[in-house]
Amino acid sequence: MTKNQDAAALAKAQSPSLKQAAASASGRSALMGAIFLMATSAIGPGFLTQTAVFTNQLGAAFAFAILVSILIDIAVQLNVWRIIGISEMRAQELGNTVIPGLGWLLAILVCIGGAVFNIGNIAGGGLGLNSLLGLDVKIGGVLTAAIAIAIFLFKRLSDALDKFLVVLGVIMIALTVYVAFVSGPPVGSALKNTVLPDTIDWLVITTLVGGTVGGYITYAGAHRMLDSGQTGPDNIKAVSNSSITGILITGLMRVVLFLAVLGVVAGGISLTGETNPAAAAFEHAAGEVGLRIFGAVLWAASISSVIGASYTSATFLVPNRPEKKKLQNWVTIVFILISCSVFIFLGTAPALLLVFAGAFNGLVLPVGFTLMIYVAIFRQKDLLKGYKYPLWLIIIGVIGLIIAWFLAYVSFGSVFDLLSS
Repeated sequence: MTKNQDAAALAKAQSPSLKQAAASASGRSALMGAIFLMATSAIGPGFLTQTAVFTNQLGAAFAFAILVSILIDIAVQLNVWRIIGISEMRAQELGNTVIPGLGWLLAILVCIGGAVFNIGNIAGGGLGLNSLLGLDVKIGGVLTAAIAIAIFLFKRLSDALDKFLVVLGVIMIALTVYVAFVSGPPVGSALKNTVLPDTIDWLVITTLVGGTVGGYITYAGAHRMLDSGQTGPDNIKAVSNSSITGILITGLMRVVLFLAVLGVVAGGISLTGETNPAAAAFEHAAGEVGLRIFGAVLWAASISSVIGASYTSATFLVPNRPEKKKLQNWVTIVFILISCSVFIFLGTAPALLLVFAGAFNGLVLPVGFTLMIYVAIFRQKDLLKGYKYPLWLIIIGVIGLIIAWFLAYVSFGSVFDLLSS
């Protein structure tokens, strides 16, 4: 046998293992992307404003609300990721299997809420680039949407989506950690209030839960996880660890942002009445540099939320089949284009529309999560492929479900109050 033949034979023998290694690496990358898609989808413009407002309102006691919301988030995502991961079916597919039409109802709720909030996400991208580079807000919003579209339009960029999300997440956390360090927050008081709060506001806690696992965010990471191939009963450990990691990353960002704002508030500066309390906090903490950092954080939060809302909404409208991947990308692009067009016409998302979208998001969590708990209890043999679902996970899931329905009640109560006023 010649040297060339030997080399060819060796390459042929090695090729299956090389392909397996490449597939494994691709799966890990997609799973990491799923973790950061869930985390960065939750960290949007509303997340930044919400955290600043509540920190200004509650001070160090907000630490307790953050802890409780993280625990509830873990209870929800542990169940959602595990059920979708084991069944290897998207949420709407599970819904239509259990009750014909339920999946499409869930898809409508996700897409309505996602579309309206996407207008706000694009507006946030414009504001971020305005603070960072001084660009006109509308130009910044269009540029943000264009970058998001390019990611789904060009295959090379689409393949790098998971890495892009990881980079955005790291940038947001690193910059906010710097501002938290500069602002000099009373860490001891924050730690004390984490377990022994001076005050407890359950409405704030339910609002936080809605902001981190409400609407499309509930399914963003779980649907992306299906693309990783690391699903089914054999991969249950990876699925569970990934869901917790995503929530902890979101929680870490919430904590460092809270500390950054707390340092400003504890220094005697009130953010009440500020048009953009988060931006004001960053500027008070680090001056002009702080404002530029806020712009970078806001833009990263906005574009990652644009990607998360658009991608997840598309997964609810397109079947989960390899041959439909290109169609899913085009639906995602159209979703971004529609949101961007409305933003250009209106300049921002109208407050009333955002309130109604919040109400829809308040429904998505309990409706979808009721489906998940039902599957966990009654459809283990068929939809979960014989997997024996842990009783402890069902118990914490039911507790989370009760809180989710309360959140929906509060959400729609706010809408009715607004309309009657």
